[in-house]
Amino acid sequence: MRTGLIAIAVIILFTGCSGNGDEADAYGTFEATEVIVSSETSGRILKFDVAKGSEISKGAQIALIDTTMFHLQKDEIDAGIKSIGTRIGSVNGQNEILNQQIANLNVNISRIESMLKNEAATQKQFDDLVGQRAVLQKQIVANNTQKVSVEAEVSVYKTKRATLNEQINRSCVKSPLNGTIIEKYAEEGELTAAGRPLAKIADLSVIRLKVYVSGAQLGSIKIGGECTVRVDDGETGYKTFQGTISHIAEKAEFTPKIIQTKEERVTLVYAVTIDVSNDGTMKSGMPGEAIF
Repeated sequence: MRTGLIAIAVIILFTGCSGNGDEADAYGTFEATEVIVSSETSGRILKFDVAKGSEISKGAQIALIDTTMFHLQKDEIDAGIKSIGTRIGSVNGQNEILNQQIANLNVNISRIESMLKNEAATQKQFDDLVGQRAVLQKQIVANNTQKVSVEAEVSVYKTKRATLNEQINRSCVKSPLNGTIIEKYAEEGELTAAGRPLAKIADLSVIRLKVYVSGAQLGSIKIGGECTVRVDDGETGYKTFQGTISHIAEKAEFTPKIIQTKEERVTLVYAVTIDVSNDGTMKSGMPGEAIF
């Protein structure tokens, strides 16, 4: 009888418990949370030494994409920022000279103003010095305007550098979860492109058993309820686990088409998902049984 059960264990429904303690209430297959990890940058894969079937931790490196071009562009930007910094230093130097000239003029203006009161100097001499000071002050304002423009260029360069730093960081492809490498779609040394899948990771720590139950069975199960899940252990034995019902479909559906007889294909059933802590025994696609 076990051979028959395994052959149709993908999503067979037994309408209820037959009263035999060895008889399961529902059958289905295990499903795991699977994530396809893709490259976010283009280039040659410099490092991709994870093996199919190996365990990987969240945040661990999966692959490294060549970042040579990004670093060269970053060096170019750093050189541009250094050049602009020199221009800012030149403007500051000019302003220092102008401020010193204004200070000297202020001394002369004070002297001429005193002499003007004693009629030892002319009004024209005083006005000329005041005019020269005004010209120097306007020159400082013009220099500061130029300085603002140069600082804006620096800001643009820094933004570009931050973008390159982010691209460099994204060239290191990391695992988004704790799991197992179940597929590899590329190899070290190959060229890859942004968005191209590199690997598939499955979280097998908590695995889900999806089964189908009849309307008559719904009254005996509820979300959050516990049940027994079991899998084959040898030719005649079972290995059992405790499961928690995490989802019950709100709408009925026809029994999946793997059921070949007309009578069973028209039966309405409800999909039920059961979460099970996995000790490594259960794999994605593996058949399982539920006892409510």
